[in-house]
Amino acid sequence: MATLVTFHAHPDDECIVTGGVMRKASEEGHRVVLVVATRGEVGEVPEGFLAEGEQLWERRVRETHAAAEVLGVKRVEFLGYRDSGMMGEPTNEHEGSFWTAPVEEAAERLAAILREEEADVLTVYDDNGGYGHPDHIQVHRVGMRAAELAGTPRVYEATNNADHMRKGIEAAVEQGLIPKEALPDLSEEDSFGKPEAVITGAVDVTAYLGAKRAAMRAHASQIPEESFFLAMPEEGFAHAFGTEWFIRAGQGPGITETDIMAGL
Repeated sequence: MATLVTFHAHPDDECIVTGGVMRKASEEGHRVVLVVATRGEVGEVPEGFLAEGEQLWERRVRETHAAAEVLGVKRVEFLGYRDSGMMGEPTNEHEGSFWTAPVEEAAERLAAILREEEADVLTVYDDNGGYGHPDHIQVHRVGMRAAELAGTPRVYEATNNADHMRKGIEAAVEQGLIPKEALPDLSEEDSFGKPEAVITGAVDVTAYLGAKRAAMRAHASQIPEESFFLAMPEEGFAHAFGTEWFIRAGQGPGITETDIMAGL
């Protein structure tokens, strides 16, 4: 048995980006630990969604634990920073925001968990945080430094395969499987993920898509049924989320790994 630690920016990120490898690792007998930098305080919910007196972060913490149970997570930890909001928003500079946290300080918080767990594998995000969100970029910076401090042997940058995503979305729209209004904004070049040429790992998680989708549904405050993630039919969902993509320093060129827990 080995230990996989997945580090994410906000509640719900874990099931979207690494939910498959988390459930896969758990079912194979490995220990899975989820660390979340913030409690997602800046997320948005429809009016009347929260109970009277309920704070959004409280709901999102509960949703995280529910999703973690679906994914086979044995420990959930929050680093205690505040959601910074999208790039360029005033919330980026709020006191306690993850974006303004000193990298060394935040990395030591994460490194303490990595040491305690004797982590074998850590997942972070690519250097653009997948799509340019400040907290996601900070996950990359903090996670990479924490792995150095703790001596974690394997570090994978979770990313999206931009080429695969673009082809799949174009085909789904042409076939009428996804309405155009439900699509994320892919207008900016390199706004989502990395080109396939720089990706070194591709993990087939189609066997765990039921758990991955159930974990997404557990985050109802952020992923409603009409969202891009859940509105698509099973075939489209499998294409979009049936493979999880990673970059690992020293691997490649090309995709040379199909299991981030191989050999452990």
